[in-house]
Amino acid sequence: MSPIRLTILPYLLRFRQLAETSWGVYTVRKVWYLLLSSDEHPERRGIGECAPLPDLSSDLTDDYESVLTESCRWTEKNGCIDMEALRAYPSILFSLETAFRQYEKHSFSLWDTPFSQGRQGIPINGLIWMGEYREMLSQIEKKLEQGFRCIKLKIGALDFEQELHLLRHIHSHFSAAEVELRVDANGAFSPADAMWKLEQLATLDLHSIEQPIRAGQWEEMARLTAKSPLPIALDEELIGWNQPTEKTRLLTCIRPQYIILKPSLHGGISGGEEWIREAEKQQIGWWITSALESNIGLHAIAQWCASFSHPLPQGLGTGGLFTNNIEMPLSIQKDCLWYDPDGNFPSFSFFREWKKRC
Repeated sequence: MSPIRLTILPYLLRFRQLAETSWGVYTVRKVWYLLLSSDEHPERRGIGECAPLPDLSSDLTDDYESVLTESCRWTEKNGCIDMEALRAYPSILFSLETAFRQYEKHSFSLWDTPFSQGRQGIPINGLIWMGEYREMLSQIEKKLEQGFRCIKLKIGALDFEQELHLLRHIHSHFSAAEVELRVDANGAFSPADAMWKLEQLATLDLHSIEQPIRAGQWEEMARLTAKSPLPIALDEELIGWNQPTEKTRLLTCIRPQYIILKPSLHGGISGGEEWIREAEKQQIGWWITSALESNIGLHAIAQWCASFSHPLPQGLGTGGLFTNNIEMPLSIQKDCLWYDPDGNFPSFSFFREWKKRC
């Protein structure tokens, strides 16, 4: 490979409205874009997004920007990614993997699939943010009007009885065949009351629940996955376990029904594929989700996601969250994410002009 350059551009994304999660409330979101180029092939470009999440990502340390700079300089010098060294920095690894793949493909169509050809959409879930009862009900009604047939609700912020009432309201109007309901507790339940709550939720024909108790309680989580009447999916539990042997041990111990993969949190593309191989070996289901990336990261995740034959709705609908998102030819039509290979893409000049303005 010819000598390359990596330019690092920090970018502050602004949320359209408060984004309330179990680990905090966001009004802005800092990301870093990596621009890959070379003098020998000036027509080739690669763009990747580093998007670690405060209070959640295992790699967002005080020296993150220094590690990012050092990783880029090493990559420039050697012309390749140090995959092993970056296992502990999944957001940096994901960004470099994306930039290199685009550079090598000489295209934003990172994998050759019906999705990248613009012929097929990816089914996605409609995400309902935490909030007051009436706010969440309004969000649900809007998603259903838009044509979503899989709804994911964040629970754990309201009184549990209120949340049950909200779910019963949906259940009374739509059967499980009409609307698939997923819930995400983000570790809000305690081990003492988790099973009782799972039993209550199981009466509502839900598809699954993500992370009912906080991560790190393997024995308690294994007890729940073995006896729960509601399928359990792991999300935060996977963060920080980056070696293949660790992934095998975690899944063997807990035996969840599903795992949920976010490249920025769970090992980039290569690490995500390790999780998938191990999950399939153990007959554990899985799906892919974005983690509040801008459209640059969302596009890469969607392109990767489409390279698998997967029937479940994916979690790829967060592209409209920001007022200053980077424009990409992605659109949501009913309950599918679509990509237009002939659409308008961001150019390097856009990023350079943005850097000058800053």
